[in-house]
Amino acid sequence: MLWQRPPRCGMISAMTGTEPHRSDPYALARASASRLAELSGATFDAAIVLGSGWSAAADALGTPEREIPLTELGGFPAPSTPGHQGSVRVVSVAEGRRVLVFLGRVHLYEGHGASTVVHGVRTAIAAGARTVILTNAAGGIRATYGVGQPVIMSDHLNLTGQSPVAGPTPPDGYPGRHVDLTAAYSPRLRSLVRSLDPTLEEGIYAALPGPHYETPAEIRMLRALGADLVGMSTVLEAIAARHLGAEVLAISLVTNPAAGMAAAPLDHGDVIAVAEASAARVGGLLAELLPRL
Repeated sequence: MLWQRPPRCGMISAMTGTEPHRSDPYALARASASRLAELSGATFDAAIVLGSGWSAAADALGTPEREIPLTELGGFPAPSTPGHQGSVRVVSVAEGRRVLVFLGRVHLYEGHGASTVVHGVRTAIAAGARTVILTNAAGGIRATYGVGQPVIMSDHLNLTGQSPVAGPTPPDGYPGRHVDLTAAYSPRLRSLVRSLDPTLEEGIYAALPGPHYETPAEIRMLRALGADLVGMSTVLEAIAARHLGAEVLAISLVTNPAAGMAAAPLDHGDVIAVAEASAARVGGLLAELLPRL
């Protein structure tokens, strides 16, 4: 069952320019959702978080009703990684559904804690989103993956050493900290995506803290652990979304072979270039998917 928003009593309005105490990230997410409702005039059915260079996917979803700087919502630091924009779009899709499209994210390696990294997901769910779609640019560990290939995440290895539900017990009205991740990535949504594009493969994503790329020895270790993809995002957001009862779908875009699997050195500029060239295909797929949620 999806978490239901607790009463707003005692919450400081985002209109005042102040925020709830940062020791309560759930109150901060409710305040950001309240400000979002004031600026957009609605609640939402789904949220999409876009990875490095994925802006073409956002464009494929349709003309936005509005694009809002995240800094206007409170609790969102500006992204410092190239390929990530600090704004969120409001997009209406078929069947009257409204979707939040985050044009990037922040990462642990930018100096943020886990609660800040997942603040967008928690805000979206507080604003009504029942489905969260996460995307990322990833290194391909499985040798058969080609550069530019989208892969559905079937599971993950959280090697960041972090959890968004660690720390104080969640406030009254929220689920407990011990989240069941047996089906973290919705089998229903994965099946639905494959019905739209039967050529899509599935894989297991390993999340490391970054920002440096992995060594060839680390990639051999990850392969032995069962990983098919490697990156520096997504899993904390997936955990936070499942904690609050949202259904999660995640799609990786293979932007480079993992370390030691190609002669060329790894470069973030190349990652962005591949994502920009390939993300529109996935954006079209998501545009087909959203009315079917």
